[in-house]
Amino acid sequence: MTARAPHKKSKLLVGALAASLAAFVAACGPSSFEIPIETPIQPKLDVSAFQRVLIAGFVAGGTDDVDANQETVRLLRSQLRSKSSLRVIDADVMELREVAQDQNKSASSAEPAGDTGPVNELERAAQPLPLPGEIKSEKDLEAYERLFANTAYWRRIGEEYQNPLIVTGTILFAPQQRAGWVSRDVEQFDSFGRRRVVPTRNYVDRKGFLLAPKFVFIDGRTGATIYREQYKEEILYPAQQTTPALSSYFELMDRLVPSFLSALSSQKIRGTRVLLK
Repeated sequence: MTARAPHKKSKLLVGALAASLAAFVAACGPSSFEIPIETPIQPKLDVSAFQRVLIAGFVAGGTDDVDANQETVRLLRSQLRSKSSLRVIDADVMELREVAQDQNKSASSAEPAGDTGPVNELERAAQPLPLPGEIKSEKDLEAYERLFANTAYWRRIGEEYQNPLIVTGTILFAPQQRAGWVSRDVEQFDSFGRRRVVPTRNYVDRKGFLLAPKFVFIDGRTGATIYREQYKEEILYPAQQTTPALSSYFELMDRLVPSFLSALSSQKIRGTRVLLK
């Protein structure tokens, strides 16, 4: 009996030391902690020469379910009012698709007199090609981009609105349908009721929408293009799911708006940093 007493005392000593260590760790708290940080990002475009901004309008196409021209102008104006120092001009949304078609007709009708001669034939060949009546793809929109090179037109718009920064461009919002492999996790239970997650791949049909805007920034004082940005986002749903087109449009624009704003004003990226004690 007396021979086992030292072993029992050593066990008690080890237990006391372990309890003391646990109490010390608890008193000191965690060995690391997170702090919020903000990283400023400078704007891509120097707008110090402008006090006002005009979101003029867009050449839009893809689907008639959403008026991408009207909706984009309203959304960008709303965002700039709260997140930019530039004064947003309230004006009627410009139907630039019609403007481009009118300009194209005027240029086509300005043919030189005379019906013969190699020079006249070359001049006719140089006449602008007809613009697509329906815009269903990005290729259809490319023909409309000659509108943004018309510096005289945009200088005239700038004079009308006191030389602002003008934002315009093209927007394609079109339905998409695609089939492909989709991965998802499936819960399974064995005969003992134990749960496990098994990754599976299925070949499914999906449908959704594509949003492809191109933003063109024009100096209202000169009518010249000073900056361009182009984006493309897509969202797909299960084929049996019904999602309104307008809802998908706003969901896609939510992804793009921060990048658009970063072109005009400084933004802050919020995150966390882990510090060790």
